[in-house]
Amino acid sequence: MPVTNVLDSTMHHEEAGSGAPWVFLHGNPSSSHLWRNVLPAVDLSARLLAPDLIGMGRSGKPDLPYRFADHARYLDAWFDRLALDEVVLVGHDWGGSLAFDWAARHPGRVRGVAFFETIVRPMSWSELGDGPRSRSEAMRGPRGEALVLDDNFFLESAFTRGVLNPLSEEDMRAYRMPYPTRESRRPILEWARSLPLDGEPADVFERIQGYGKWLAGSGDVPKLLLTFDSSPTLGIGPELAEWCAANIAALETQHVGPAGHHAPEDQPEGIARAITDWARRHHLSGERGRHV
Repeated sequence: MPVTNVLDSTMHHEEAGSGAPWVFLHGNPSSSHLWRNVLPAVDLSARLLAPDLIGMGRSGKPDLPYRFADHARYLDAWFDRLALDEVVLVGHDWGGSLAFDWAARHPGRVRGVAFFETIVRPMSWSELGDGPRSRSEAMRGPRGEALVLDDNFFLESAFTRGVLNPLSEEDMRAYRMPYPTRESRRPILEWARSLPLDGEPADVFERIQGYGKWLAGSGDVPKLLLTFDSSPTLGIGPELAEWCAANIAALETQHVGPAGHHAPEDQPEGIARAITDWARRHHLSGERGRHV
């Protein structure tokens, strides 16, 4: 369980294997624990790393606003401290957005990107269903602090409503452990309030516009979208998957099967198998070197 000094704090990560670096980025409100059953099933000669974002999991909790730019800044420093180059990124939820953002700003250091259930483009309020719209309104409004900081509602609901298969109490404890107090839950609230809708929040909207240009123009970097079914909590359904196919360069789409939004809880082996097959097709493990 390596811990790396990063800026004024520390970042924890899980690590397995050796070879070309693969970085698995979690989203909200999870941690590297999300990947516990995926990494052992990835059958590649690669160095697999799964960090906890700053303020989350077992990483440090400095006094920050925990905006998108804060997470990106600490993640940049972590990549640099570990001297990670020619990286394959795997991202879920906000981890996918951070992966796109890092790749867009470091195009010479990325070999491939796999992603699922993440933010591929800005959205509008009108695109949200009744449930997601009500939830987003609650998170952004005055009730948000009470729901997330006091009641820990976002975390508890994520791993009940956002999965098809109930988690064990042991796994729920692992997800709850980093957030024992009101203040420790602030990163969760900030992420929940950051979903870009009708151009707000502006700072996140600008980041997504920036990495959207990279996604559309990076035809030399293979990309993999994983899709799922059977859950009302899924963020990337058939319509958005079609949009991705039409607007993201060098994209392959692989349907994995039934899962909720936190898909690694429901389909860890399916995710690992799809990633492994894609990597072998594009020679993304073993010896380093740009895919040709």
